Amino acid sequence: MYCEYAHTKHTYLSAQYWRLVARLGKKKAAVAVGHTILTVIFQVLQQKPYEELGGNYFDERERQAVEKRLVQRLQKLGYQVSLEPVTPAA
Repeated sequence: MYCEYAHTKHTYLSAQYWRLVARLGKKKAAVAVGHTILTVIFQVLQQKPYEELGGNYFDERERQAVEKRLVQRLQKLGYQVSLEPVTPAA
């Protein structure tokens, strides 16, 4: 099954598709994303603006859980990990 939104980069729909593929498989993920698209269309028809959430929406939503999970994976591989936030250059 070919899914056009699966090949786009840095979009909410692409991130949702690949996140669901891991758990549900390609066909069910495509149907779920199709449902999301229909929901977006309905909201746009109701005169509500569409706001693209971005490809990293799911990572930012659960940032601490993602950090904890990745640190634990590295520790299981035998690495000692300490996290330090990066200060942005001015």
